[in-house]
Amino acid sequence: MVFLEFEKPLESLYEQLEKIKAVGEEGDIDVSDKVKELENKIKTKTKEIYGNLTGWQKVQLSRHPERPYTLHYIEHMCSKFVELHGDRYYADDKAIVGGIGRLDGMSVMLIGHQKGVNTKMRQYRNFGMANPEGYRKALRLMKLAEKFNMPIVCLIDTPGAFPGLEAEERGQAEAIARNLIEMAQLKVPVVCYVIGEGASGGAIGIGLGDKVFMLENTWYSVISPESCSSILWRSWDHKEEAAEALKLTADHMLHFGLIDEIIKEPLGGAHTDPEKMSKQLKSHIKKEITALLEMEPDERVMKRIDKYANMGQYDIIEED
Repeated sequence: MVFLEFEKPLESLYEQLEKIKAVGEEGDIDVSDKVKELENKIKTKTKEIYGNLTGWQKVQLSRHPERPYTLHYIEHMCSKFVELHGDRYYADDKAIVGGIGRLDGMSVMLIGHQKGVNTKMRQYRNFGMANPEGYRKALRLMKLAEKFNMPIVCLIDTPGAFPGLEAEERGQAEAIARNLIEMAQLKVPVVCYVIGEGASGGAIGIGLGDKVFMLENTWYSVISPESCSSILWRSWDHKEEAAEALKLTADHMLHFGLIDEIIKEPLGGAHTDPEKMSKQLKSHIKKEITALLEMEPDERVMKRIDKYANMGQYDIIEED
């Protein structure tokens, strides 16, 4: 297991637990009472730590190296999945994956960011930072889903769209903007889930839907805490302060009316029980899609547009 800085008290307890189990096995000694005592301590300490996480700690959890990514969820949710590649303009962006999957007999188009599970794969996936061709591939698949009347599921987990010069040359901003206007008008149900990081236009590029949900230990913001800190303080040293000021957690997003619901994670985060998290996510997706399918397409589109038109707070000042 990989422990984050704020999880260090748990690390020592787990080390003690492993040592006691090893002693019991090697000496053929009954250590069940001591094991049970330590397991209770771990459970209590876990509840204590995770019961009051700061914004920065949730950002760290969303980036946990063992946290399940898009392809993990697809593999565990779908009885069959056929990945589709390429944007038919330039290339196949590995940072965004997509294809047709079967959820207990229901055909859906699944699209999501993929970061990679080790250093080599993270480089291959460009750390989940998509280029314009990634968003154009996503849009192509959405249009394909609309043609064959398949609901669309978007899984968001990115530190942002790729900020390189070549991405700007190929129209990064236009690709994201095009996705927004097209997603607003899709005739099929669109549900979006933030499963890790939800940063800037990189997230919203596949994040406009009838319903938007966040897993408990994720974040959604126009900018990452580190980038915010570097702009305001010319240093990353204030990233924790920036995370609190940005109000980027799922609780904040629900309070502001920017998402529809928070999906609880297993105690300790999604990475502690990925299979349970996958089952929970699958059940939620099926429920939401079933409800949306009961609506007429034009009604869904109008509700989707109204949803985003009503976001935000503002005052109208009447002139004298």
